[in-house]
Amino acid sequence: MNNKVILVVLDGLNLKVAQDCMGYLNGLIEHKMASQYSLYSELPSLSRPLYECILTGTSPVKSGIVHNHVTRNSHYESIFSLAKTQGKKTAAAAYHWVSELYNTSPYDAQRDRHTNNPELNIQHGVFYHWDHYPDQALFLDGEYLRKEYDPDFLLIHPMNVDDAGHKYGLDSAEYRNSARHVDIILSDFLPQWINLGYQILITSDHGMNNDKSHGGTLKEEREVPLYLIGDRFSHQANAIKQTELCGMVCELLGLEHSKPFIKECLK
Repeated sequence: MNNKVILVVLDGLNLKVAQDCMGYLNGLIEHKMASQYSLYSELPSLSRPLYECILTGTSPVKSGIVHNHVTRNSHYESIFSLAKTQGKKTAAAAYHWVSELYNTSPYDAQRDRHTNNPELNIQHGVFYHWDHYPDQALFLDGEYLRKEYDPDFLLIHPMNVDDAGHKYGLDSAEYRNSARHVDIILSDFLPQWINLGYQILITSDHGMNNDKSHGGTLKEEREVPLYLIGDRFSHQANAIKQTELCGMVCELLGLEHSKPFIKECLK
């Protein structure tokens, strides 16, 4: 049984669009190789606050990361910091705000875009600062980190779905097709990860609305998917909160922690 975890955060992916457009992921569910849950993002439904929520289990109103322009390190223990201090290897291919939260703030592209430092919380990283940075390139970055450094915890965080939503809105062909596109990319990587026994979580930080934005309380802004793939999952939980994802990953990694999680999620 593999205790290594890959967390994929598909930025800005609405639940209904995932259900309607992502044929490969939903095919895994039909063949009982994955389970899907719907969960509501914490508020405000904005990216940087919800990265902090997913990776520390702390809601924005408690973390103080309450909008996207709060540029500083996290004040809470994260999956990265807990794993690093307990002798695990960490890696991330992610938007530069993740580097600012858990490594060094503010982000300096010349210094931080490629990170390889065992003293940092995210020890091995490829970070980007363009919202249009191609998802396919980002997944290749993540796969490079996986193969080169064999991390115990790997975060992969592409941005094209969110970028399409901000440009064209929720009810647009461009937004739906961006979800279809990243589903195809996932189909190139997931079979290998599954065969190697990784525990895989695929989710989103928030959804999208027809105003080409998010941040409020609308269902389409808050409701996002969670796909669980791996032999450590029970696939029998009734409901999962966004604040419980951090604890679930910590459990999978075998870390000592005090984060909330649902025991029924795991075997």
